[in-house]
Formats: sequence, structure tokens, C-alpha cells
Amino acid sequence: MTTEWTEIARGFYLEGLLVDGDDLWFTDVTVGGVKNARTGQVVLPERTMIGGLLMNADGSLIVAGPGGVAWAHPHSGAHGELVTGLDGVNEMRSDGAGGMVFGTIDLPAVLAGRRPGPSTIRHLSADGTLRLLQDGLTFANGLSLSPDGSTLYFNESFVATRAFPVGPGLELGTMRTLLDKYDCDGMALDGAGNVWISGFASGELLCLAPDGAVLQRLALPGTACTNLRFGGADMGDLYVTMVDPASAQALAEGKPLTEQNSRLLRTRAPVKGAPLGRTGFGLG
Repeated sequence: MTTEWTEIARGFYLEGLLVDGDDLWFTDVTVGGVKNARTGQVVLPERTMIGGLLMNADGSLIVAGPGGVAWAHPHSGAHGELVTGLDGVNEMRSDGAGGMVFGTIDLPAVLAGRRPGPSTIRHLSADGTLRLLQDGLTFANGLSLSPDGSTLYFNESFVATRAFPVGPGLELGTMRTLLDKYDCDGMALDGAGNVWISGFASGELLCLAPDGAVLQRLALPGTACTNLRFGGADMGDLYVTMVDPASAQALAEGKPLTEQNSRLLRTRAPVKGAPLGRTGFGLG
């Protein structure tokens, strides 16, 4: 059966998907801002290199990027900084208790076209306590907590998809490899707790069981996918951001992007997805 895809938006290098009810938020990393695909609203228009988005309990967007994590309320216009003093933050996930787990990246090196330094995984509790969970990683990308909170799945780009056992206080145990995959990038969980991953040089999505077995493959209309999210009233819609591999290479080399050949697409998913949890930070 042929999968039918609908184009929703186009840009230079689309990333940072967030599906929240009827609203679909996304970013174009070199242009800046977070855009609502339904209304056209743009928040934090000056903020570039946004790789991750979350929704807070009060309706504010939690926005990754240079220096740390920002926040912005789409309706009131209020905004501010949640985490500062870091080189850059990429993907983020709710910890199920109001806080979040996130990965850091050496964004200054990326922007200069240099080989980035090591990444980390960190935790920010609902009360604002920030701590290091894991360091010495190659490049932090997609991550997810298992439904029971016992496992942190993590895409270590340029190496493999990993899994950490999670102990009391979100302490991470010994890392194990789910799948050796050089181009692992975005990640989402389905309703059965399986792990869906995209690749920045792959023309398909992979569905992995918690033990790493490949359960499904879904062909994509392109050869590079930066992110994926489930959504819709029944969590049966699938959204992906596709990019041109040449644009990805240019971005890695610190060169400007000149063609709007990146696409945000939607299709019906072969499975139902798991919704992303909201954070519960007190903002403003």
C-alpha cells in the first residue's frame, strides 16, 4: 500500500515539531522563531537553531536553542529564559513530574562549521533544580522516557540509538545500544511503548521494540528526516520534517542555506502514537 503524504509547510531546514491538540508548532532553524501551522503565528522570531519544543501546563511553549532554554506564552506574549549558561539545547522531554530531561550540544562549534565537543543529558526539575545525568556523548538528539519511566531512550547521533535504565531520582544506569545507526535523529514513542526513530540520511522511519528489534519500517518521501511526531484526535496522524541532504551538509559546514526545499508533511500512521507530556514549570 502506498502511503499518501500531505505537505503542510515548506522552509530552509524544518525541525522542532510539537503537536498540541489542533495546533502544530515547528521551526525553521536558520530563519528563527516558532510557527503555528494552523494560525500562522510566530513566537520568539529572533531565536534560531531551535531543535526541540515542549508545551508547559500553562500553555507556554518551552523552546530549546542557543544558550539554553527559553519560554514564550503564545497568547499573552510573555516570554523569558528557563535555562541559561549552556552552549545549546536540542531535544527535550517531560519527566512526568513537571520537569524535563534534555540534551545539550556544542552549538557554537556547529554554527562555525567545526566538529562539536561532547554532549550531555541533563534534568531540570519542576522547582528549577538543574543537574547532569550523563556526559561524554557524541551528539545529543531525540530522546524519550518509556511509559513506566524505567528507561530513557536516546539518539546519540553519529553513533547509535541507546537506552539507559532509570533509577530513583532519575539516576541513569549503564547505557546499552538498541541499534547501531550513524544517522539517528528524531524520536517518538507509539502507544505500545515502541520507539520510532528518523535518520538524517535515511529514507525511512524505523520502529524499534524496547529490546532494539526492528518491528516496522515506514518509507518516507525523501532521504533525510529530522523529526517525527504523532498527533490528531486519535493520535493516529504522523508528522515528519524532511530536509535536503545537501542542506544538512551545508548546515554542518556553517554555510548559508539558499533553497526552501525542506517540507513538513502529514500522513495517517500505521499505529497510534503516545502523546507528549507537558512540563509544569512556574513561569513569568
